[in-house]
Amino acid sequence: MGDMANLFETGRFAQPSDQDEAADEAQEAADEAAEEVRRRLAAEAGDVEAMSVLGAMLLRRGDFDGAESHLRAATAAGDRAAANNLGVLLHQRGYADEAAGWWRIAAVAGSAPAAHALGRHFRERGDEPAAEYWLRQAAEQGHVLGAYALADLLEHRGDEAGARRWMRAAAERGHREAAYRLARTLDRNAGHRRDGRDEGDTEAADEAEQWYRQAAARGHRRAALHLGTILEKRGELKEAGRWYLTSAKDGEARAACALGFLLRDAGDTESAAVWWLRAAQNGDGNAANALGALHAERGETQTAERWYRAAMDAGDDNGAYNLGLLCADQGRTTQAEQWYRRAAYAGHREASNALAILLLRSGDETGAEPWFSKAAEAGSVDAAFNLGILHAGRGEERAALRWYERAASAGHTEAALQVGIARLRDGDEREAERFLRCAAGGGSAEAAYRLATVLDARRPPAPEHELGEPAHEKSECEEWYERAASQGHRRAQVRVGMMAAARGDVVEAARWYREAAEAGSRNGAFNLGLLLAREGSEPEAVVWWRRAADAGHGRAALRLALVCARRGELAEGQRWADLAVSLGPREVGERAARLRDALRQELSA
Repeated sequence: MGDMANLFETGRFAQPSDQDEAADEAQEAADEAAEEVRRRLAAEAGDVEAMSVLGAMLLRRGDFDGAESHLRAATAAGDRAAANNLGVLLHQRGYADEAAGWWRIAAVAGSAPAAHALGRHFRERGDEPAAEYWLRQAAEQGHVLGAYALADLLEHRGDEAGARRWMRAAAERGHREAAYRLARTLDRNAGHRRDGRDEGDTEAADEAEQWYRQAAARGHRRAALHLGTILEKRGELKEAGRWYLTSAKDGEARAACALGFLLRDAGDTESAAVWWLRAAQNGDGNAANALGALHAERGETQTAERWYRAAMDAGDDNGAYNLGLLCADQGRTTQAEQWYRRAAYAGHREASNALAILLLRSGDETGAEPWFSKAAEAGSVDAAFNLGILHAGRGEERAALRWYERAASAGHTEAALQVGIARLRDGDEREAERFLRCAAGGGSAEAAYRLATVLDARRPPAPEHELGEPAHEKSECEEWYERAASQGHRRAQVRVGMMAAARGDVVEAARWYREAAEAGSRNGAFNLGLLLAREGSEPEAVVWWRRAADAGHGRAALRLALVCARRGELAEGQRWADLAVSLGPREVGERAARLRDALRQELSA
């Protein structure tokens, strides 16, 4: 390798030049001319093979007149290749029936190309039995194009097994379109099995990938696109990108679009935009939508609108939907409704849902409901949930639950929460727990809290340590309380604080109480006051009790009344006691009433 590199560097190693290539082409032309002269001389001397080859050479060149005489002479002498080529010549001149006659002669004599040509002729005329007969003759002799044409015919007639057999035969002999179509068939069959909740035909899927790979390696751009898609789903992004690039360079707009998304996900937005532009200019609506979204994110709304319109013109309903979203963001409600309607009438389910929401916000519940229903029936999970809200607002609990269950079964977190609450209300704790777990797992803080309360109610009393010290091992319900608390759920924060206080962790308890109180929890504020008072910080405790009492916490008002009474602030104490009486609960109200009466007597004494 070192010597080779040195020769390259010094210029002593001869490299091809334009002049060399021109010389090679000239030499090839000279060789071909010389070969033609030799064949012509041999043909004039009566050599049948030379007549046939010369006729074929002239036919390829387009010299039909010169070719025909030689081909007819060779055919008359019994050369089947010449008969086949004579048929080709006559077919190209428009004499299809005469061409078929010569093809039949050649095919009967055993010419596979002629049998293929004759089969194609009969298929074009609608005579499928004759077409199948001759194509089968060609295919069984190993003719690649015959095998592919036979497979295509059998597929058209619904003979899947026969079509696959001959498509495979053509693919194995290097026919790239056959390899692609065989891969598509295997891919579809594997997909149908997966959709049917079977284990999936992984063997067929693997074989499909191999045929995609072979077709792509032979330059089939759609095969390269599908291969890239398979690899991307599997997470092999680098190789997927390479096949997308190969396909995109060959003019496949969908591959250019997919490559753009791959680049965007890798953080290279500028390169992504280049490929999206290329795809959009070739009529890919998805790429036009992607460009529209890119410009919308940059605040370039006019450019975004132009690309959304281009997507719509390319037949992509997402263009109209995205135009609706763009107008809605700008407060152009009338235009938004117009675009949503256009997409919704075309069957766009999310546009139907968005249109229904728009109508509902404008007070047109009657107009909104059919669009929610249409979107939900088309598979929109959000629309099913919204229908649940709509029915619940009317007090139609059974109908609401039906739609909530439908959305929950599709993974809608808030719908699962609503079903869980309904099951709790009906006393079906086991089903409630199942739905609450789904919702909590999906990130719902309220579901996590409610699930924790269900588990908490089942929890047996905490065992005591042998030495009498309480042993603490975190239970599942505590974990759910903490998850809800960490998501900002105020009641869960109070509950976690109470658990921390019960095990003597005052710092942790104060942290959670304070977080809840600062978020507006009156129970959090009251408990924080109790904790501070026990720690000797009564002035700060009073601050939090005051906040709790102002928010309607009766016990906090009673505590403030007691503090004021102890300090001798009788009038202030009476005021807080009055508030505690009005706020309750009953036992608090009774104590506050006795304290208030005592303070009155002392004030009047």
